Amino acid sequence: MREQMLRTGFLIAALSAAAVAADQTVPGAGNKRAEEITRKSPMVQSAYKFVISQSEGLVDDNLRVQTFDALANPDTCIEHRANLTAATRKAIVSELLAAGLLNPADDATFPGGLITGVFPPVLNDNSSCPHLPQPFYSAPGSNFGSHHSYPGGLPVHESNNDVADINRADEYRHVYGHLNSKGQPTVNPQAGSGDVTQPESAIYIDQDIIVGAPLWHDWAKSIVLQWNADGTIFQELQIGGNLSTGGHHILSLAEAMTRDLSPAFIVTQACAHSTPTEGDENKVVAWIQAAAIIAQQDPIAKGYLAKNSTGALRLPLVRKTGSINLLAPGQMYLLAEYTIHNLSDADWVYGDQAVSSMQVILADVAPAFGYNPADVSTFNNKFRNVVLAHYPAESIYITYTEKGVDGVKALIKKLVKEGVL
Repeated sequence: MREQMLRTGFLIAALSAAAVAADQTVPGAGNKRAEEITRKSPMVQSAYKFVISQSEGLVDDNLRVQTFDALANPDTCIEHRANLTAATRKAIVSELLAAGLLNPADDATFPGGLITGVFPPVLNDNSSCPHLPQPFYSAPGSNFGSHHSYPGGLPVHESNNDVADINRADEYRHVYGHLNSKGQPTVNPQAGSGDVTQPESAIYIDQDIIVGAPLWHDWAKSIVLQWNADGTIFQELQIGGNLSTGGHHILSLAEAMTRDLSPAFIVTQACAHSTPTEGDENKVVAWIQAAAIIAQQDPIAKGYLAKNSTGALRLPLVRKTGSINLLAPGQMYLLAEYTIHNLSDADWVYGDQAVSSMQVILADVAPAFGYNPADVSTFNNKFRNVVLAHYPAESIYITYTEKGVDGVKALIKKLVKEGVL
């Protein structure tokens, strides 16, 4: 046991050191390897096809066109990065700092400084059509060692979140929105289809937003979370100052704004990392404000934010939420979609621990398959990342809890037999 703990501790320390030392001012040297791994993974390709099919069913024309382009087009343009000069980038970072939406100390500690953190390297940069540095389907779902942190973790994570968002919205429609012939509420478990078309219900929850928000929320992870040569992942800048969150969240919002998605959609997307209720409206407001600065948009003119009577930024009026002034008595303008989407993003709760545990388990079984965990690059690129891309940590860890280490080895032996390992 002690030997295993020491081996695992050495591995984690080595991985952390490698990630810190990587050059993040140029596209990730490991992006191509991650793409190779995901092309051979039925799990990843299935998840990717699912998210694309979800985008194709969106009803709103602009939302459908923009979402499909962002997900499926290998030559999609990163719109919020188009035609950016060095002077413009510096001005944007200065504005974020002046608004308290960046930590100035990060300029000295983040690889490449704040400019690189806000504007990670992309292909065809400084042009009218910069491109993603890696395909959407090869990106991880989080930082190395966290949830879905393997090639293709992003589409797997988004698939789960999209299904969760649809099911949670249907739950609301079933429980709160079904009326019988006398106009009385009744629970009908058969109501609602889960399709992109609006399910029948006495209450309105926008199905386009429910389906589309999870597809957009993590989109920028393909930019922010690139792959190092040793199979680890870029560090991610935190944006939002005292209310900071991962940069991918802000950059995804900036892209959605640049593509002119609706205010209700933008706010819902922004709520993925925190529900605005329970006193946390200021977090969502700060994230929208930061994204608007990066997208060079006026968030008030675009309807993404509003000001109250004291001039403080608040979430905007959408639909009929302003029929009565709710701000004066200390309330807020809230849509059900905001909190439903927030709840759908909880896939990381189990995923974080599943990945953390599987890294220990994979380091323990690797020698039996000819891999040395201390050889970080080979271990990651040819064993850890390959195994997890084919058997996501949630899947393989559940197998482990049922069948133990023999169950994990049996799955890996299948990959050996298939010539994947």
